[in-house]
Amino acid sequence: MEKIDLPERPDWRDTAKEVGFTFADMHGEPYWDETSAYRFSLREIEEDIEDPSTDLHAMCRDAVQEIVGNEMLMGKLGIPEAHWDLVADSWRRNEPEIYGRFDLAYDGNGPAKLLEYNADTPTSLYESASFQWQWLEDQLEAGVLPEGADQFNGIHEALVERFRELFPKNTELHFTAIADNPEDYATVEAMGWAAREAGMGAHYTDLDKIGISKDGQFVDSDDRVIGTLFKLYPWEDLLNEDFARNIAGSGAMFLEPAWKALLSNKGILPILWQMFEGHPNLLPAFFADDVADALVAGGKPVPAVADAYARSADLLRAGHVVKPIFSREGASVSIVENGDVTEASPNTDYDQHPRIVQAYAPLPDFGGFRPVIGAWIVGRTCVGMGLREDRSRITQDLSRFKPHFITE
Repeated sequence: MEKIDLPERPDWRDTAKEVGFTFADMHGEPYWDETSAYRFSLREIEEDIEDPSTDLHAMCRDAVQEIVGNEMLMGKLGIPEAHWDLVADSWRRNEPEIYGRFDLAYDGNGPAKLLEYNADTPTSLYESASFQWQWLEDQLEAGVLPEGADQFNGIHEALVERFRELFPKNTELHFTAIADNPEDYATVEAMGWAAREAGMGAHYTDLDKIGISKDGQFVDSDDRVIGTLFKLYPWEDLLNEDFARNIAGSGAMFLEPAWKALLSNKGILPILWQMFEGHPNLLPAFFADDVADALVAGGKPVPAVADAYARSADLLRAGHVVKPIFSREGASVSIVENGDVTEASPNTDYDQHPRIVQAYAPLPDFGGFRPVIGAWIVGRTCVGMGLREDRSRITQDLSRFKPHFITE
């Protein structure tokens, strides 16, 4: 793994405008940045990112099986008690999943480490699946990249195939997101594009325009009944709104399904550590309330995690990250080293939520920028990746997206 300076395509901003990539620059700063790219070997991709991510997803599904039968864990994950049955029934009915994105710390040496799983509403889908593939083709044609260079990117094709697996041809699907958010719309449109290519009908409607019929069915802004709804809106918010009372009786299938609320939640990290302690792709993690006293000199964890904590105590005291169980784009995250907060997100929007602590895995430093690998899952398989980098050690909403390529 290395970072290589490369010439930009002279007309890439015109291309971005033509294809609707309206957020390639945001707030006066570049979001898409092709002044350099990350190079990987095929071995690094296959052995350190692709296969481990597929395995991690299987472990996450094992964890869901444990959680849905455990009211204590449902509570720790912040699932409203009124909706425990909705979440559990979604799993027991085997409601299908479409996609997710693991965020991994990786420097080209040793196993990648799971930082979190964006299992419900991951964005950067368009950039990962489409725009960086166009970059690869253009730079190959221009001779900027060596002949035979490739990219770990079968995301769009996998999405098309996933829709074909799940739905008969001509099934009418609905897609929704919050209005006037270009990044969210790009993600939804990338998903709708795949559905149309798979032979589906794909209808977009703003989230706030979805209504309820006299029969309790959800309807779009044109009063069409919604049978299947892909919603780019987090379950943790949805389950705390009046809207959620209508889900069970609506007859609508939700994508992602309600059980994904258990995985898009950073509380899944201590549960995974409890189930698979010592796994090479996991970092020690605990619910903060269970170990808060132990992280200061002389304190002890709660008895239920005492043995597991003792095995990771030195690592956690040397450095750990404090994360709310619900958070987006690094908000309300802080890094603690040897008892001192050494970096914290300026965004405190999620301070009110319970927290977890996770051993600190430093991101690699490439010229002052620190990349995070986003490994994309479609169905149950890792099919591609994208990278974002930041000068901060906490990846945030304006962190830059970087293309990648593979050579032997």
